[in-house]
Amino acid sequence: MKIAEYIKGVKTNNRAILSKAITLIESSLVKDQELASELIEECLNYKSKSIRIGISGTPGVGKSTFIEALGLHLIKQKHKIAILTIDPSSTISKGSILGDKTRMQKLSNHELAFIRPSPNKGQLGGVHNSTKDIITLCEAAGYEIILIETVGVGQSEISVQLMTDLFLYLTLSENGDDLQFIKKGVLELSDIIVINKMDLNIEKAKQVKFNLENHLQITSNKTQYVFTCSALKKLNIKKIWNQIESIFNAKWNNNKIQINREKQNGIWLEKILKAGWLEKLKQNSRFQKIIAESQKKPPKNPRKKALDILNKLSLK
Repeated sequence: MKIAEYIKGVKTNNRAILSKAITLIESSLVKDQELASELIEECLNYKSKSIRIGISGTPGVGKSTFIEALGLHLIKQKHKIAILTIDPSSTISKGSILGDKTRMQKLSNHELAFIRPSPNKGQLGGVHNSTKDIITLCEAAGYEIILIETVGVGQSEISVQLMTDLFLYLTLSENGDDLQFIKKGVLELSDIIVINKMDLNIEKAKQVKFNLENHLQITSNKTQYVFTCSALKKLNIKKIWNQIESIFNAKWNNNKIQINREKQNGIWLEKILKAGWLEKLKQNSRFQKIIAESQKKPPKNPRKKALDILNKLSLK
């Protein structure tokens, strides 16, 4: 496809072309990357104002159920929403599950919702470098609310925070015994913390909320909000959205969102440059030869050997 066809399809929210455009952005082929860069440059001219929300949580916390409940609530208000779900890629097969559409069946069938599962391609942050550009495509297609669900492991929360305006973390009341889960650094990143599945033990959920709020008042250097919720029974979904909207509007009106997005662009520039140099290094025949020789006879001191190799390959 030509760039003009991509642009027209994205602007008119042709889902088939939008999906093809995202596939193009995710491609590692050099010819595709050049076209993808041109596409993003054009789409920046058509971006609509949007709220970018990162969502993470412990395994089994009900992220997909929560996202579907929130999405259905937003659709009732006639909002157009895009959901980008990051699936872990196998380090062996390089494949990914890509199953979130099956977990959000009601939402995936709605014309106002666009769900796109994407592999993280084994990146430690749980988020591929293309995800930020996919957000741009969705905004150019007219989606007002972008939800990004992470794999919820490793450094994924930090990576998602670097491309979103707000960060929401889901946990369970069972994780709150003695507030052990507070030790997770991810809570420091969160604007909103949601204790899901409150319907299983309402009193315990309330107690965990109370303890957590007290803890955050003492330790947090920013305003954070804690909610109990049952995504399955749609309890407190409206309250949570109202709080998200309130935080976003306040930050947008005092220009904090715009300033933060500029800073994020600078950070992602560095990330993309590093990833690009690493890819060039992998394709370098001299480097490949050195690595192959080292693998035949692994060094007793890998650190020293690595420094020697880096010195030989130093940029001038």
